[in-house]
Amino acid sequence: MRILKRTFITIGQYFLLMRRVFVMPDKPRVFLAQTFIEMEKLGMSSVMIVAVISFFMGAVITIQTALNFFNPLLPKFYIGLIARDSILLEFSSTMIALILAGKVGSNITSEIGSMRISEQIDAMEIMGLNSANYLILPKVVASVVFNPFLTILSMFIGILGGAFIVTVTQIIMFADYIHGVQAYLIPFYVTYGIVKMIVFSLIITTIPAFYGYNVRGGSLDVGKSGTVSIVVSCVLILLFNLILTQLMLT
Repeated sequence: MRILKRTFITIGQYFLLMRRVFVMPDKPRVFLAQTFIEMEKLGMSSVMIVAVISFFMGAVITIQTALNFFNPLLPKFYIGLIARDSILLEFSSTMIALILAGKVGSNITSEIGSMRISEQIDAMEIMGLNSANYLILPKVVASVVFNPFLTILSMFIGILGGAFIVTVTQIIMFADYIHGVQAYLIPFYVTYGIVKMIVFSLIITTIPAFYGYNVRGGSLDVGKSGTVSIVVSCVLILLFNLILTQLMLT
């Protein structure tokens, strides 16, 4: 009962904070400038890791699909088709979101948490600023706008990784792989992945920001809050992945 009570209190505190975050900024120019800074800090800095992981995971997905493709009656191009749909439907949205939850989430929690324990947030409040809106909203907007582009990049590079491993290993004919990538393509799968990433981006930014904003104590407590925020973010990503899949694909 105590855990349940604490959970409901935390949820209430989260929504109270979000009510302060999602309001019109006092200075739109400052907000816009800060949003572009956050795009570079949270989005552009993640391009390389997303590209590298997507390339190798695309190659792994293709190899695993080919090695488990036992039915001789099915054409080989189905390997490319299955690998493509795996990348579009799940990897480039959910798996990339989990990676970003660790990289971006820990950054947000440590940044805002450090400002809390050094009393910078308290100073903003004394000056009459809406510190929650000023610190958190640019991060949310930057991630929601930029992360879908990371998803599209991941889709492209993941398929490219599959093409590379097919060329190197000759596990199937390159022409069969390309045929499979192009065959029976459902454009809605791309839309589905982008919509999921938009929802996941809200989780990736607001949950770590909440834990950083409400941290109490010293630097050790900031580290503990960062760990908790990543765990909670990952659980919520998987939960909303299930919900969105049920709503959008069934």
